[in-house]
Amino acid sequence: MSAANPLPELDESAWERARERSSDKRAITRAAGTTALTPTQLEDRAIIHRGGVSRPEVDAFRELRTRLLSAVEGSFVAMVAPVSAGSGGSFVARNLATAMAFDETKSALLVDCDLRHPSQHSTMQIDAAAGGLVEYLEDPEAELSDIIYETGVNGLRLIPAGTSREVGAEYFSSFRMRLLLDSIRSRHPNCYVFLDGPPVRGTPDARILADIADVVILVAGYGRDTASSIAQAAANFDPAKFAGVVFNEGV
Repeated sequence: MSAANPLPELDESAWERARERSSDKRAITRAAGTTALTPTQLEDRAIIHRGGVSRPEVDAFRELRTRLLSAVEGSFVAMVAPVSAGSGGSFVARNLATAMAFDETKSALLVDCDLRHPSQHSTMQIDAAAGGLVEYLEDPEAELSDIIYETGVNGLRLIPAGTSREVGAEYFSSFRMRLLLDSIRSRHPNCYVFLDGPPVRGTPDARILADIADVVILVAGYGRDTASSIAQAAANFDPAKFAGVVFNEGV
């Protein structure tokens, strides 16, 4: 893994240029003509899909989506974080974003924020040749639209993590990270952002990332995470933002 690079200092003019780039309206709107993945391709990528037959996993994510929409007014930034590595946080974040994109009046942006062990681009089989979140945050001249990738799911885009980093705290607390989210909020009122967070146990990264989210969802591995470890993980977050715990049995 690469060592973390210092984030650049931004002067006032650089901040303004960054704000203009971050507000690119082309980046996140639902695109007509996007090549859609087949059900088999979606299953290969561990992504839920709608079909003629009711599917328990699809119904479960729709129910989660409905609960979030009823609990939070307007579009939101949701952080999904596992209690521990292997609990399935990335699976839940990916499919909760997909369920949101089922609604044709909404779009979803999935951001891989597990900088130590990024996985979304590889699981979703996306060639992130232009880099991802790390490259955008380290380069004041980077274009936001360059690191937003089509996923094959209409209405769902991905910002991959980019080059892996050992420490995410300085990235998540940076001006450009807040600018990225604030620009999406203001320019894309129907876009819901899902931050695929790092495990809560072991580093402070998830707690720092939660500061810039509107709502926090904790993922516990069924039979993996104990009641005490779940309670300890939940205690890291503001109760006003904490939406609850999702127990994941699979991926």
